[in-house]
Amino acid sequence: MNWSFQLYSARNFQPWDGVLKMLGELGYKEVEGFGGVYDDPKAFRAALDKNGLAMPTGHFSIDALEKDFDGVRRIADTLGVKLLICPYLMPDARPGDAAGWGGFGERLAKVGETATKAGYGFAWHNHDFEFKALADGSLPQDHILSAAPDIGWEMDVAWVVRGGADPLPWIEKHGKRIVAVHVKDMAKPGEGLDEDGWSDVGHGTIDWPGLIKALRARSATQYFVMEQDNPNDIERFARRSIAAAKSW
Repeated sequence: MNWSFQLYSARNFQPWDGVLKMLGELGYKEVEGFGGVYDDPKAFRAALDKNGLAMPTGHFSIDALEKDFDGVRRIADTLGVKLLICPYLMPDARPGDAAGWGGFGERLAKVGETATKAGYGFAWHNHDFEFKALADGSLPQDHILSAAPDIGWEMDVAWVVRGGADPLPWIEKHGKRIVAVHVKDMAKPGEGLDEDGWSDVGHGTIDWPGLIKALRARSATQYFVMEQDNPNDIERFARRSIAAAKSW
């Protein structure tokens, strides 16, 4: 099983050459891209190759996907990205009701059609806001998934939990659509205070051994991507996380 690493976790620990060298030495085989590494795709691809790393998945903004798909495609092809992932919706762009979220799902469905025709996979990546109930009691994530029945889901498990939901029923219900997973952990009470309440994977409160078992059995997940949104020591996070994961 190849463990991947979301490079967003290392955005504050430049230069990228040093980050990629460290990840390769620690035993990571894959990384997941984000906007901060797309400035010079050719040079970044060379650095990946040098360190024995592949980038099969990458995050691209909804704006880029809708308005500049050719640009996204050029970046993806240079870096070797096969699965395009829309990662976020800015707070001021988030709908306030079920109809609005359904409409956003339809936008994702259109991007998914474009991506599929061009030979890529496509998925939506969640945060916590998709699991906060609307005025009618429904959840944005349900509206997104039902309005875009053919797109995949990159499940960020820790954000699901932080949004107040239990990941297991979602894995049971939507497993075949879960094509990638963010392996992230939440700090124990009183810990991780300078890391936004996150922790090294396997050292927090989420039952990752149980979830990995469920995901392997129930989901279509091909990519298990380590992430920590605000680590204070990138080497420690990367090292302890992959060590814990290998023990599962």
